[in-house]
Amino acid sequence: MNKVSFICLVLGFASLTSACKSGINHQTKSTTSVNGLLETRYKMLLDYPVDSMSMPRSMNTKTLEIRKVPSKDWTSGFFAGNLWQLYRLTGDSKYKEQAQKWTPFSKKESVNSNSHDVGFKVFCSFGEALKVENKKEYEAVIVKGAETLCTRFNPKVGSIRSWDFNKEIWDYPVIIDNMMNLELLFEASKISGNQKYRNVAIQHANTTLKNQFRADNSCYHVIDYNPTTGEVRKKTTLQGYNDDSVWARGQAWAVYGFTMSYRYTKDPAYLKQAEGTAKFFMTNKNLPEDGIPYWDLKDPNIPNSPRDVSAAMVMASGLYELYTYTKNQSYLAFTDKLMASVQTDKYILSTGIKTPFLFDHSTGNWPKHDEIDEPIIYADYYFLEALLRKK
Repeated sequence: MNKVSFICLVLGFASLTSACKSGINHQTKSTTSVNGLLETRYKMLLDYPVDSMSMPRSMNTKTLEIRKVPSKDWTSGFFAGNLWQLYRLTGDSKYKEQAQKWTPFSKKESVNSNSHDVGFKVFCSFGEALKVENKKEYEAVIVKGAETLCTRFNPKVGSIRSWDFNKEIWDYPVIIDNMMNLELLFEASKISGNQKYRNVAIQHANTTLKNQFRADNSCYHVIDYNPTTGEVRKKTTLQGYNDDSVWARGQAWAVYGFTMSYRYTKDPAYLKQAEGTAKFFMTNKNLPEDGIPYWDLKDPNIPNSPRDVSAAMVMASGLYELYTYTKNQSYLAFTDKLMASVQTDKYILSTGIKTPFLFDHSTGNWPKHDEIDEPIIYADYYFLEALLRKK
């Protein structure tokens, strides 16, 4: 099966599945129509002008203003990654040509030690590039990024430090999102043969496993440590509704991050945690019938709360991989439902909106009233990755 046939098959399957599911209370267009919506949206990525200071992050759907960011922003690597993934899905060289133009903009982030998100910025761009073009220069950037990320590791804590801001609130904050940056370290060890990067990744994962989860397998957003003793100071949140709430994207980071860590280590404790948090998410009483979660599953305003497509797509990609290790059919069925739900006109942006995004209805940072119910670039990235994993 060629790449073009594959993507049409996946899109058609998902759309038909969506149309047949009960409980999804919106009008679903025909399979052909939905396929056309997505194909039109894909091509809009090619029309976005190349500019190193204008990586698209999100869009205000009321004003249609695109939020553009430079390479230092944690989301800067996703747009190049989207283009690389579209090339792999479609075989259309135009996506590859654009990806080659956008990817170099993230290179300087491989030496930026002021951020824990080196993995997001470097691996989502150069890592995707390496899957298409086996170039030593891409490998060098990944290894350099891993070396930089390791400078933020405190062996006493056993974790990579997250933010440097709000020092009056936190001494050594570590967020669940940080699990996603470990893939950069694992891959850098494979490329270089230097086990230091792998060892740091494992220590970080083990510390997260020990301290970040509740008894019901949901996770806290932020754990603050004493950097001298390594003791936990407090368990809290920045992006959830409150310290004891269930920030949806945080649960998705956890499932994806520990599944990915199992891929590299085969540590059964990682697989157990991924499965535990996946079950908590999939069976949550506040999860809507179409599977696309509210931004926080303990928001008291449910059902009048914004959804988060980005959380759904991170979870979808993570669950597809989790299925490959467990063969648990419930993961496959749930993920197929997520993919079917999002591939409808309820979530796909109208073709009349000229912007380099695919989906609406993601939520970035609700407590700060930032990027609420909007298209956000990483929702698209993990959707495309999930399509590739479905293949």
